[in-house]
Amino acid sequence: MPHNYPGRQLAVSKYQYDLFVIGAGSAGVRASRMSAQYGARVAIAEDLYLGGTCVNVGCVPKKLLMYAAHFEELFRDAVGFGWSIGNPVFDWVELIKNKDKEISRLNTIYNKLLDQSGVQIFPARASLIDAHTLNVDGEIVTARNILIATGGWPWVPQFPGCEHVITSNELFHLKQLPKRAVIVGGGYIATEFACILNGMGSEVKLIYRGDLFLRGFDRELREQLVEEMMKKGIDIQFNTEVARIDRCEGGLLIELGDGKQIESDCILYATGRQPRVEGLGLAAAGVICDPFGYVEVNDYFQTSVPNIYAIGDVIGRVELTPMALAQGMAVAKTLFQDTPSQVDTALVPTAIFTQPSVATVGLSEEEARANYADIAVFTTKFTQLKHTLAGNTEKTFMKLVVDKTTDRVLGAHMLGPDAAEIIQGLAVAMRAGATKAHFDSTLGIHPSAAEEFVTMRTATR
Repeated sequence: MPHNYPGRQLAVSKYQYDLFVIGAGSAGVRASRMSAQYGARVAIAEDLYLGGTCVNVGCVPKKLLMYAAHFEELFRDAVGFGWSIGNPVFDWVELIKNKDKEISRLNTIYNKLLDQSGVQIFPARASLIDAHTLNVDGEIVTARNILIATGGWPWVPQFPGCEHVITSNELFHLKQLPKRAVIVGGGYIATEFACILNGMGSEVKLIYRGDLFLRGFDRELREQLVEEMMKKGIDIQFNTEVARIDRCEGGLLIELGDGKQIESDCILYATGRQPRVEGLGLAAAGVICDPFGYVEVNDYFQTSVPNIYAIGDVIGRVELTPMALAQGMAVAKTLFQDTPSQVDTALVPTAIFTQPSVATVGLSEEEARANYADIAVFTTKFTQLKHTLAGNTEKTFMKLVVDKTTDRVLGAHMLGPDAAEIIQGLAVAMRAGATKAHFDSTLGIHPSAAEEFVTMRTATR
């Protein structure tokens, strides 16, 4: 799809707005705020909650729950360091109440940021009438440019009893912690919530139809995570599918594809997400979507209609909050700074907040072998110092993938406490073109887990 760049658009216009944004998540808010700061007349419509998935039913509340879940292990480990903790009691209701209070605070901040930037907020669902006209809760609004940033929504397959399951959206608002929970799926949402509920005391089973979860990540890293999750008491069942779900006297009865049955109090489906485009009127405006419903865009996030753009999860590319922010910035610069901008998707760091956590940047070993003639792989696996007195058997795993021809580090992967904090720094080094020699010549911080990344001298294979 060629880019038809219209040039800087701040001249006198027959339209009410220079930019109308549909969706006030990370992508939409960033694009609208920056565009307004560049002098554009901007409005944004949101019918759910300011901040989108990340702030309300995603990254932020999920990590708050993850912190809560990890305290159980910390209390247990503290005994080895001389602390007498007693019998800690977890209160799910109190956690959710405090979480809701924090999310409400963030919603207010988002509202204030938009207002202070001069962005008009429409608390309503907007839909397209044509390329320049929108229906916003019955009000007709015109805009020179329109930006679609409506994000995604959990997807649950249709099968007998699917009405009995919940998604991650509903889990954040459960009235009580389930004693028994079954999680179906193999992505980051499934693995994270399996660890969260397990840490809070639920009996957790994770069911995935494939042979190993977290497809697309380094296989060895995924295998190490399976080992650690199972050590913590999570029952993981691969190559397993749900045939049907029925209500029973004890709660919910799950029948698996092989005929086996499982009783549970709660069944969370984390089987993927789909673009939230229903009712947007995309077809009426001539906007083309792919067969999965994602809005098709070019490298400048321009749709098939030159003045309509789309960013964030609704385009189905790298579905991460920092990527959505970068895309929002790119569109603002393209439209109102006379600087057509793309977003570099190479070396995007990411993390999975399981217990222990996973973080990665660059190529997996499998990807490197497929794209480079000669690679070296460096790995280490060890017990962190803080676990020794506690008798905690959790292992930390680290991995570097190197191109032997140039000595450039192609991938860095970690499983262990604070993995995201450590990999973030390595991502900067790799963006700068760091070689294995640079890693080897860097002095480590001792004693720390991070120093292991600069002390792996001998290739594993």
